[in-house]
Amino acid sequence: MPDRLLTVAEAGEMLGTGERFVRRLIAERCIRYVKLGRPVRVPESAIAEYVEARTVEPVRRSRTRYGRAA
Repeated sequence: MPDRLLTVAEAGEMLGTGERFVRRLIAERCIRYVKLGRPVRVPESAIAEYVEARTVEPVRRSRTRYGRAA
């Protein structure tokens, strides 16, 4: 089953941003999109890939038993 194609507004809502941010991602070719004549659509999987590629994992630091020396 092919991905659902989202409008720019729907893609912005999914990312928690506005349309302008999504349009900038499209203009800078940072995200996959489909051009249907004049309208532009973004596949749902492209949103998931974009988020996955920019997710930063937390760094686990080992705590010393006695803390830092002064």
